[in-house]
Amino acid sequence: MLDTVSKPVSRRIAWSNVTTVLGAALLIGAEVFGAAFAGGWAVANLLGLGDYGAWGLQGLLMLAGVAVMVQFVRSAAKVEPFTTRG
Repeated sequence: MLDTVSKPVSRRIAWSNVTTVLGAALLIGAEVFGAAFAGGWAVANLLGLGDYGAWGLQGLLMLAGVAVMVQFVRSAAKVEPFTTRG
């Protein structure tokens, strides 16, 4: 009886896909975090929350922006895989 051992599949990083996703994430991240900062400031001033209220609201919106960016990168990695077989 011969035991056959399968050779592990090697994976290579698809740098073009990685740079595409990171470039898009950088562009979209700048827009998301800029909107969170400006939106938090505007809403806090509209509601008369003061400086601490503005910082708190900006912080909450920044956390929402982080969640948006994590979801974007995860979804983009499914469309543009970071590794290839070969």
